[in-house]
Parts: sequence; structure tokens; C-alpha cells
Amino acid sequence: MLAVSFNGALGHAGLLLVLGASLVGALSTGFAIRTGNRVGLRQTPVYAWLILAGALLSTIAMQRALEVRDYSLAFIQQVGSFTTPGIYNVAAMWSALEGSILLWVLVLSGYTAAMAWRFRDRFDDELVAWAMVVMFVISGFFAIVAFGPANPFAAGPTVPVGFDGQGPNPLLQDHVLVLFHPPMLYLGYVGFSVPFAFAIAALITGRVGEGWLMETRRWALFAWGCLTIGILLGGWWSYEVLGWGGVWAWDPVENASLLPWLTGTAYIHSVLVQQRRGMLRVWNLSLLIATFSLTILGTFLTRSGVINSVHAFSAGQVDGYFLGFFALIVVVSLGLIAWRGDRLRAPGVMDSPVSREGAFLANNVIFSVFAFIVLLGTVFPLIVEALQDRRTVVGAPYFDRLSIPIGVALLFLMAVAPVLPWRKASGELLRDRLFWPAWCGVGALVVALAAGADGLWPLIGFALGGFAAGAALRQIVLATRRQGWRGLVGRANGGMIVHLGVIMIAVALVASNAYTSTTDLLLTEGEEIEWNGHTFELVDVVAETDARADAIVAHVLVDGQLRGPAITTYLRMGQSIGTPSVASGLTNDVYLTIAGTQAPQPGATEVRLEVSSKPLIIWLWIGGALMSVGTVLAAFPGRLRRNPIDPVSSPVGSGDTADTEPAAPVDDAPSDGASSDDGQADPKEVANV
Repeated sequence: MLAVSFNGALGHAGLLLVLGASLVGALSTGFAIRTGNRVGLRQTPVYAWLILAGALLSTIAMQRALEVRDYSLAFIQQVGSFTTPGIYNVAAMWSALEGSILLWVLVLSGYTAAMAWRFRDRFDDELVAWAMVVMFVISGFFAIVAFGPANPFAAGPTVPVGFDGQGPNPLLQDHVLVLFHPPMLYLGYVGFSVPFAFAIAALITGRVGEGWLMETRRWALFAWGCLTIGILLGGWWSYEVLGWGGVWAWDPVENASLLPWLTGTAYIHSVLVQQRRGMLRVWNLSLLIATFSLTILGTFLTRSGVINSVHAFSAGQVDGYFLGFFALIVVVSLGLIAWRGDRLRAPGVMDSPVSREGAFLANNVIFSVFAFIVLLGTVFPLIVEALQDRRTVVGAPYFDRLSIPIGVALLFLMAVAPVLPWRKASGELLRDRLFWPAWCGVGALVVALAAGADGLWPLIGFALGGFAAGAALRQIVLATRRQGWRGLVGRANGGMIVHLGVIMIAVALVASNAYTSTTDLLLTEGEEIEWNGHTFELVDVVAETDARADAIVAHVLVDGQLRGPAITTYLRMGQSIGTPSVASGLTNDVYLTIAGTQAPQPGATEVRLEVSSKPLIIWLWIGGALMSVGTVLAAFPGRLRRNPIDPVSSPVGSGDTADTEPAAPVDDAPSDGASSDDGQADPKEVANV
């Protein structure tokens, strides 16, 4: 019992350290700010390092408890098993409510420590100090949840000698992606706490100009990139594991991850307008607050048990905590915006809707409408149940009908926005810059028709995909012609690579949703069947058994490649699940599952398979990889278009605080549209810090 109790005590000590350092850090730093105690402010990083130390201590204790199957802890009784393979045993920490909160605490502590290190010489600046106070408050909240209702180190009932648990949900120990998908999502979710903290600090200090945006640009971009990768990995996991052959089902928990991604994407675009033209201050603050608030709301939906989902955890006692914290964030944030309303008047004005800022504003409106549609469809069943005590379901048709025109509008904006100049555009300039992108759109439409594509919406999607890809490629070609490899670096040029990845994903989704073919095939051993241009031959049916599960595997040759769809029965739970097998290609995937829920007998000479031919699926993953590359390139500074003494590039707190209209750009994007400004201010533009 000594080793068992030691794990729990060590974990509790770590959580207590996180809680104590968070609360003391918030109070002492806030007091030092109010009293002007510079010595106290310089002690702020110490609390961040203590929070990180406590989170690491608790995580090590949990991983140790999982490794030795410390069944004195209730959480290990729930998710531990000696039959669970090592990698899934590590991932078991975030396979249930308590461990997932601990993962959140760990990631948040990492961001807090990274922020303390990044601004280690800047804590005399009130903006940085108040941002750290906000981070300490957030850390304190999650520490309270982890130490209280979602305590992963709570003692469990006494178990008999030789006891072994069931292990994680079988769906969470069937694919290696479970090791990466949740942590990447959390890096995205939690990462938005840093720009949120600076936004709140800017409102508290009244320094609501553009300076805080520059401090958080890369933090927001990193969080957005991680959230993007996490969502794509979730789609890949769903495709490879769940057996239904899709990547997105508008599941409520999927929607909970999409909501902050939508508002975060709008923010990343919208912030360019504020940095360049001094516009949309309230809008940007609202988008950032909405993004962080939606991560908390999404956590409530996932962890409270109020919704039914393959991703959701069972009902716990954390729903009131998260709902209350969500309400507190919204009320405090809106109160601060109202308090600073006089300082939030934007100095810039829009000269013409046919301009880059006009396109970004339209982009923001569309993303916000999309987020509202997804939010309404997700919470509507909860509202109906609360008001009328009856259950209702908002299915995929609702989301599909409304998302298709929104997707089309976004593709159109992706084609037009990159070639638009700031302030206003002439018809002649647009004709010149859109000539080749338009021909790319026509070419894409011709190729789609030649490949046999039909249907109005899919053809529009292919044409606009080509149009948008042509615009992005044009920008990249012109930038690299001027600057060489440096033309790929910077927010604008890296953003064009992200756009290409998004276009690949959009086209792949259009193709796979519109042109998937599915059939049932009865395969007989030794006989070859042809369907939809592919050949299938049953080799044998075998049983594969280990300590964890029994699997009946049908070995099938698909175009000469051996594949093995199976039905797997997990012994500890007595649960059988279908395990699909996928033959991937550049033009289409062949997706195999054993039809029905009854597994064939080992040695059977006939097997009925459900087979799907899904075009262009692999381009979803290629597009996601390209988005990741583009995000990294966008994080690095491009060609400078400002003087280093300008307020926008000065340290926080050293700039001009006057609300002045930015001067006209010295040289907007060159006449060929190559440079796009990388989001930096022009030399003569004045930014408010």
C-alpha cells in the first residue's frame, strides 16, 4: 500500500502547489501592480514556475499510477488494465473526465510558464503583469476543479487481490492517433488563453490600441494551428476507427471544437485590419473573448454529460463549475468593454467595401454567422429539453444545408481578398489581378466535368476551389519572384500556403461527400470480384487473440494489396466493435468493413463486406499538412515594411496613446499584388499602443 498511497499523495501535493501558486500569484501580482511595487512584480515569474512544477508533479504521479495500475485510486480503477498496451496506457490519462482536466492543467501551466519566460524582463509593464494575473486566475479555476469535483487522485473503494480494471473505452485503444489528437486539441484550446489574457489586460489598463495585438500575434497563430491540427487528427481518427466511413458527423463534441476554430479564424484575419488601419477594435476584442469563452463552453458540453456523443464523457459534477466560469468570463469581459467604450473608438474608417479591409469584414461576418449556426444547432436540443422536458435532435441535414452556401461564399472571398489593395480597388486593377485566377477556376471546372462530376453545388465548389487556388498561387509566385525563398515566409505569404491547404480540404470534402459509392459484396475465397474499377478477393478468415481482445480478421486482396477488416471483441468489457480497413490512393480510397454485427467464423469461405469508394480523401490529410507548414511560415516575420522606431514595433507601453487616424500607406501592395503586407504597419502609419 506504500507505493499506492505515495502516488495519490504526490498527485495531491502537485495539485495543491498549482492551486496555491495560482491564487497567491494572482493576489500578490495584482497588489504589486496597484501599489507600484516593482520588486513584487519581478517575483511574478516564480509563481508561474511553481504552477508548472506542480502540474508536472501531478502528471508524473498519474502516469506512474497508470503504469503500476495503482488501483487504490478511483480513476485507475476506471481506466486502468494490465491488458492495455503501453501507448494506450499513457493516453488513458485523458480518456476520462478527471484525467482530461489534469491534461488541461498541464498544458495551461506550460503556457503560463512560457509566457513568464517570454516576458521575463517586462513585468514592470502593467499590461504584461495584468495578463499574468489573468493567467493565474484561469490556472486557479482549473486547479480548483482538478482538486475538487474532478480529482484524479481520489481514493477508490477497496478492491480484491488480483483485481484488474476494464481499461479505456475500446474506441480509445484502437488507433495511435488517440495519443496525439486530444493533446493537440488542448494545445489549441488552452493556447487562446494567452491572447485572451492580454485582451483583458488591455481593457483593464485602457491601452486598447494595437500594441497588445503585436505581443500576442504568434501565440494566437500557434493556438490556431494546434487547434486546426487537432480537429484534422480527430477527423482522421473518426475515419480510421469508427467504421462509418466519414470524417465529420456534426457531432456535438465535434461542433464544440469547431466553434472556437471559427471565431479564432475570424480573429486572425480581422486583426490585420486593426494593425493596418486602426479599425475593428471592439470586433477583435469580442472575437478573442468569444474564442476563449467557447473553449470553456465546449469543455462544459464535453465534460458535463449533458449531451450524448461518442466523444463525450459520462456525467460528472463539473457542469456547474464550467457553466459558472463561462458566465463569469462573458459578464466581466462585456463589462470591461462597456467601461472602456470611449477608448475603443476606432481611428480608422473604411474608404470602400471593395478593398482588403472590406473583404476581411465580410469574412468576419460569414465566420460569425457560421459559428452562430453551429452553436444554435448544438445547444438547441438542450434548450428544448430544459424548457419543454422533451428530447429533440438536430441532425446533419440542418448543418449541411446551411454550411454549403457559407462554404461557397468563403471560397469566393479566398479568391478575391488576396488581390484586393487596402482602402479601395479600381475595376481595371481587379480585372488584371483576377485574370489568371479566373482561368484557373475555369480549368478546374473543365477537369471536373471531364472526370464525370455533376451536380450544381459540387461543380460550383470545384470551380471556386480552382479560382481561390489560382489567387493564392499567383501571390506566392509573385512573392518568390521578388524575394526568392523569403517570399514563402511571413503572415501573408505563409497565409497563402494555408489557403492552399484549406482549398485542398474543401475540394476533398466536396468530392467525398458528393461522389462516394457504397455497396455490399459477398466474397468467396479464391474468387475475384470487380466493382467500381477495383478488384476484390477473399484470402482467408482467421482469428487473432491476445490478452486484451479476440479479433476475427478477413484478409482481402484489394487491387492486389492485402487488407484486413475485422470485428474485435474486447474481453474485459465484452464489447464487439468493427475495425475498418482502408486502401488509400491519390484519387480515391477503398473503405472496407465486415457487414453486420456478427463476426464470421474462423476458416469461413464466404464473407459479406460493406465497401465504399471515397474519392480524394487522402487530400484531406495532405491539405492539413500543408496548413501546418503554412502556419509555421506565417509565424516568422516577412519583409519589414516599417521603421523599428515606429510605435507599433516598440515595446509595450512605449508608444503613442493618442487616438489618431493612421496616415495613408507609403506604398500599398505593389501593383502586381505580390507582397501583401504581412500584417505589418506601413512606415508612416501610426499605431496606438
